[in-house]
Amino acid sequence: MIPQELMDILVCPACKGDLRQEDPELVCTRCSLRYPVRDGIPIMLVEQATKRDDA
Repeated sequence: MIPQELMDILVCPACKGDLRQEDPELVCTRCSLRYPVRDGIPIMLVEQATKRDDA
């Protein structure tokens, strides 16, 4: 789980949208990219992101 203090400042690097936690990923509420979280560290690279299936 990502601490709320970190979630408050993280944004999607692709579109600057807000992120929400959906274990084990962070999901952009604007463009629906999913960023993996590995060992508690969010991997905020667009190249590592995947697109949501239901978007």
